[in-house]
Amino acid sequence: MTDHRTQLFSLLGDLPPRNYPVTSQIVSSFQRDGVFGERLILDCNGIEPVPALYLRPAGQSGPFPAVLYNHAHGGDYVTGKESVLNRSPSLESPSYAVALTQLGFAVLCIDHWGFGERRGRRESEIFKEMLWRGQVMWGMMVFDSIRAIDFLSERPEIDPNRIGTIGTSMGSTMAWWLAALDPRIAACVDICCLTEFESLIKNRGIDGHGIYYYVPSLLKHTTTARINALIAPRPHLSLAGIYDPLTPLEGLERIDAELTQVYKSAGAPDAWRLSKHHCGHVETVAMQREALDFLARWL
Repeated sequence: MTDHRTQLFSLLGDLPPRNYPVTSQIVSSFQRDGVFGERLILDCNGIEPVPALYLRPAGQSGPFPAVLYNHAHGGDYVTGKESVLNRSPSLESPSYAVALTQLGFAVLCIDHWGFGERRGRRESEIFKEMLWRGQVMWGMMVFDSIRAIDFLSERPEIDPNRIGTIGTSMGSTMAWWLAALDPRIAACVDICCLTEFESLIKNRGIDGHGIYYYVPSLLKHTTTARINALIAPRPHLSLAGIYDPLTPLEGLERIDAELTQVYKSAGAPDAWRLSKHHCGHVETVAMQREALDFLARWL
């Protein structure tokens, strides 16, 4: 298992030094809807600053369990980390900032390369430059997420043994990659993007994912199920729409069969669940409720 994790890191290109110190600067703070928030600039990769939102239940001191919320793509390069504060148009329920802090969680969300306050260069431009430099865009994004976990783990008000991660679409992919590569993630929820690679090719869905998603030579060495098996026996909930073209149903069922056996063999059959919903590539109210219940149960 450790060897496979090492192999995956090797496919993610030339990453910044892992021991580069993570520092933060508070830009501003606010309080609303029971949420105390700070806008931060993280220095975590030595290349460019990483804007972040750090949220906690107002009036409480912790120690808090924490969640790294991974923002989506959706062709929206403006919103980025701000999505954690905003109620999705498809949801009647509160934003994740409100919902998670009401459950007693601290929440961190960062802008990824090309999104939010890091926008200004096209995704394809970033990808091509990184390719020239021996870097992989997805690897650099995952690296920033790992450093975000470093930030959370070092906070005195955070319980480092109760850090989870969640995301939808691109954020979903980040959630399961991050949980697979970083054993500090105690629970993972991915929503609408547990994609089985070969079924995506078979169903001609490759162009549904942005260029950031593609890691050179990945399919020569692994599968989606093998990557996700690295999360076991830690709790993992995957929420998927059966009509979602980005996660073909046959591929989901293949992953589910493999991970069910992996978790059974690890003595944790209750810790893995694929929850299928009658929808497409959209997070529903029922999905959000299930995700929040899962995080509350395990963290």
